[in-house]
Amino acid sequence: MIVTIDGPAGAGKSTAAKALARRLDFEFLDTGAMYRAVTLAGLRAKLDLNNENALATLISGIKLEMPSGRVLLNGEDVTGLIRTREITAASGAIASSVAVRRRLVEMQRQIAAGSNVVCEGRDQGTLVFPDALCKFFLTADPGERARRRQGEMAKRGENLALEEVLAAQQVRDDRDATRDIAPMVAAADAVSLDTTHLTLEQVVERMEQLVRSRLARATS
Repeated sequence: MIVTIDGPAGAGKSTAAKALARRLDFEFLDTGAMYRAVTLAGLRAKLDLNNENALATLISGIKLEMPSGRVLLNGEDVTGLIRTREITAASGAIASSVAVRRRLVEMQRQIAAGSNVVCEGRDQGTLVFPDALCKFFLTADPGERARRRQGEMAKRGENLALEEVLAAQQVRDDRDATRDIAPMVAAADAVSLDTTHLTLEQVVERMEQLVRSRLARATS
């Protein structure tokens, strides 16, 4: 069974997806981390990240593994290295690459094949797993999302003013929503949840109830 959770940064996708996967005893797949890993590889190779031919060559030689909350790039654990401001800022070009997205979609489907998986990202319910049994789209007030993002960055020692975080978030939202390939939109059959005034427990509880209900119907 595939459960997809899409939505913008700061809506609570990753935290909720991890918690839901634990409750259901499913695997967890962070697809955004895969794009970040490719971004890291591109920066290390000093590539022009807007050069589609260069990115096509890069992605053809990359091995990505996603074991239990970690990200391995060609065998190297880069889980912590891909969460920097530099990677976040540069990842837009990678996410807009046709060659990269095509290959990562293939990888995501291969990882999920034959497994029960909760996957989170921006195109999981629309492009990667359009036939998923249960789809969610999480949103939240822009200011609340920015405060959450600011808190996450502060824990990593990156202290930015809320206004700066909010401005960067708006740029990212606009880019994700308007890109030509796999724009961030809610799937027509996705359940939308506004997490602004909900606790993590409340969000996960609502998702778990729906997943278990659909799973019961599917197996009856």
